[in-house]
Amino acid sequence: MAVNREDFQEAIVKIGRVTKVVKGGRRFRFTALVVVGDKNGTVGFGTGKAKEVPDAIKKALDDAFKSLVTVSIKGTTIAHDIEHKYNASKILLRPASEGTGLIAGGATRPVLELAGLKDIIAKSLGSNNPNNLVQATVEALARIKG
Repeated sequence: MAVNREDFQEAIVKIGRVTKVVKGGRRFRFTALVVVGDKNGTVGFGTGKAKEVPDAIKKALDDAFKSLVTVSIKGTTIAHDIEHKYNASKILLRPASEGTGLIAGGATRPVLELAGLKDIIAKSLGSNNPNNLVQATVEALARIKG
């Protein structure tokens, strides 16, 4: 599936600094967690690690385009409630009536925004680790039967 990268928007969810202690001192590297979406039912996420932040983001973007999933959107929301667990993170997604807006926090919000959902209620139950929460949200959206 060839995708046109210009149609997609990106959101950086988290940039972390990883330290390795060696004989001469500390070596720093950076990790990046990025979400991409076309605001029209396609969303994906990726992670990257490098010595510089821009390089980590570029690697994460390349990774994100390999993991794109399609979301079945019904109007401005989803078709039904769904609860999904990934590791210790658990996400609850509920459809909302038009005009409610996007009620979501943390790492869930950029995923839902870039998927193109406008009226939805999301609740994170369990761990709020951004990596696991983003994966749980993407998997939950992919499981929705439209």
